[in-house]
Amino acid sequence: MRRRLQMFLQRKLKISFLFLLFLALLVHLVVDFALPTTHRSCGCNTKASKAVGVLSGSPMPAGLKKLSLRILQDFSGSNGSLEKSSQPERAGLHVRAGEPGVQQQHEEANAGWTKGSKLAALFEHPLYNTPVPEVTEKDKLFVVNPMEKFSLHSSGSDEWVSSSKAEALLPTGKTAYDTYPTWLKFHIGINRYELYPRRDPLLPTLLRDLATQRIVSSVQKSGGTQLKLIMTFPNYGQALFKPMKQTRDQETPIDFFYFSDFERHNAEIAAFHLDRILDFRRIPPVSGRLVNITKEIRDITTDKKLAKTFFISPAGNICFYGECSYYCSTEHALCGKPDQLEGSMAALLPDKTLAKRRSWRSPWRRSYHKSKKAEWELNPNYCAQVRETPPYDRGHRLLDLIDMAILDFLMGNMDRHHYETFEKFGNDTFLLHLDNGRGFGTHSRDEPSILAPLQQCCSIKKSTYLRLQLLATQPYRLSDVLREALAADPLAPVLAEPHLQALDRRLGKVLLAVGHCLARAAHQEKVLVDDVGSWV
Repeated sequence: MRRRLQMFLQRKLKISFLFLLFLALLVHLVVDFALPTTHRSCGCNTKASKAVGVLSGSPMPAGLKKLSLRILQDFSGSNGSLEKSSQPERAGLHVRAGEPGVQQQHEEANAGWTKGSKLAALFEHPLYNTPVPEVTEKDKLFVVNPMEKFSLHSSGSDEWVSSSKAEALLPTGKTAYDTYPTWLKFHIGINRYELYPRRDPLLPTLLRDLATQRIVSSVQKSGGTQLKLIMTFPNYGQALFKPMKQTRDQETPIDFFYFSDFERHNAEIAAFHLDRILDFRRIPPVSGRLVNITKEIRDITTDKKLAKTFFISPAGNICFYGECSYYCSTEHALCGKPDQLEGSMAALLPDKTLAKRRSWRSPWRRSYHKSKKAEWELNPNYCAQVRETPPYDRGHRLLDLIDMAILDFLMGNMDRHHYETFEKFGNDTFLLHLDNGRGFGTHSRDEPSILAPLQQCCSIKKSTYLRLQLLATQPYRLSDVLREALAADPLAPVLAEPHLQALDRRLGKVLLAVGHCLARAAHQEKVLVDDVGSWV
């Protein structure tokens, strides 16, 4: 009798359990069909495209092949060393909307912007569609024969050759430009006015290459105060790797001097996107990447000095420290988990042997001394001297410097002692905003002295001021558009939320500084220098 009762109870429990499962499934189906389709679709595949304004399925080069050293020399006419980051001279072709295939990519880019994206709406705003000067041959960084094509030997080798010597012609419809790897196309696009165009169809592919291309060589970059690596890809593209030194929520200690601060990998990533959002486009593209220290650095490096610094920590992690002025010791070693290490990968500019760059000492350079102050910190009329000194006595060089100061203030970067320009373009060109690793170190405090060029000169480009005003409004809030842009990076979240909130606070202070200048000025046009004309 007892046994029958037990069997009966067991059956009852099984039936009840199955009934509950069926009921849960039924509820799930009802809820699923009740919700709109748009709420159920995943936006994962469009994250990267939203940040750069192109469809996630945009065409990519199919398996770029190795470039030979000979073809590098064919491009450049010089014997640059890979270890010195030499890269082919730009083939001189400029990507224009009218060129084959480019117009279609622009249309796809517009189609790929999802509804509700603040970043997409920002780049559609008239202030981000003002005309740029026409690029002539003399405005291009490199010029070569646009009819010169490059193809592969029919034997299947990896060597790229001139079409005049090739055994097989390019596929129908292909142009010489189509044969170049993405990093070379990026170099080709550089001109007197911009590092890359606003709606660059190459940008998604270039960022993807930086994050995913196989690394075939890793060597330490010479010079600098902290460890950086030059990494080479199979197609001879190269990137500057800055490893992770701080976690997202760490702030620079208040007692640290600016010149002994860490260089942060996430600052380099965020600086690139912020520079683009401000419509400066003067920082080379940067992507985050998770690197395998063992396979992608230690096992393939030819740098003997770097190789000697690898060790296994007491926790069993692979570590190294390299050779540099600061933080290159076992006490400040870079360690993986166990061999995975975050870092930033920045596209390298053309080698200086191919495209010479001039380094300029910033007039507002700090003293880099623990007690001494620079002249601009003591002289309130310092800007008057700068205005009389070449190259700041004419053109837009001083206004470009003020743009750079605004970028640095928003990031909290006090380490801007020099800047560079391409020598070919003389003084009439943009400034390169390089080395931004000491930005985004603090979010709880601001450094007003970074704004000294703006405060002392009381001048700003009208276009810059109007964009800053736009980014202070709710539909285009700076923190929101930067958050959206950074969400596409492989290392997202790139910045801790307090850093994003600090951007809005600092933007308000920049606008307040301009407001003070306007209130004191007898003529508004002396403060807001018109560079947009009737377009706004």
